[in-house]
Amino acid sequence: MIPELRFTPFASLFKKEIRRFVRVIAQTIFIPLINSTLYLLIFGVSLGQNIQVAQHASYLSFLIPGLVMMGVLNNAFQNSSSSIGTSKFHGDLEDLRMVPLRPWQILWALALGGLIRGILVGAITFSVGEFFYWYTEKTLLSVTHPILLFVFLCLGGLSFGQLGIIVAFRAKNFDQMAAIGGFVLLPLMYLGGVFFPLGNLHPFWRTVSQLNPMIYFINGVRYSILGVADIPWAFCLGISALTLGILTVIALHSIRHGFFRRW
Repeated sequence: MIPELRFTPFASLFKKEIRRFVRVIAQTIFIPLINSTLYLLIFGVSLGQNIQVAQHASYLSFLIPGLVMMGVLNNAFQNSSSSIGTSKFHGDLEDLRMVPLRPWQILWALALGGLIRGILVGAITFSVGEFFYWYTEKTLLSVTHPILLFVFLCLGGLSFGQLGIIVAFRAKNFDQMAAIGGFVLLPLMYLGGVFFPLGNLHPFWRTVSQLNPMIYFINGVRYSILGVADIPWAFCLGISALTLGILTVIALHSIRHGFFRRW
């Protein structure tokens, strides 16, 4: 098959994912904008003045990278899970059988769509954080390692985009999808070091927290922006890449054995 024709369905599905979340611009941009503003205003500006964080100039500078990564992870997951879930339960997912798409093409088209939405929300969060940082510190928060930041954002967005695919294919209804998001993923994100450094925890809970993969995504972004983090950046990079590899295998299995057994 001509390479251009082989990747035309992939490009079409990817564009469809982009158009899908662009159509709900209020949910994509305005809700994350409001959430970021409230988090930064309440925790970063109001309460953060009374919180001291070792190795960081202020609690606000500590908080911004965590919120950026949390926005990327959450929105990448929500985008792919809602896309598959809505198509699955409305019967539209069967239309993918009619186009020459391989499971890996479906996987990466959906994951990349989630990544784009996640990075868009992350950029909005960082912009709001820059405003509050300038307001309180009279200077802008610079990014220490921009290339490394992009790498961690891609690893996190793709990982949680694929996690959304896994959950959507495994869930039997919208209630199960919402339960997994609310009772599993949300606590992991909040306990992933967004609002507190690992050094403030009891040694036992510090060890337990290190089993949470969110810790490594968030600390990777924190090091990329601030130049310091609770965990060495190379270790965070290795765990993040390993997490992406594991989720890729599981997501491909979910697609092949969920709706596309003929492949």
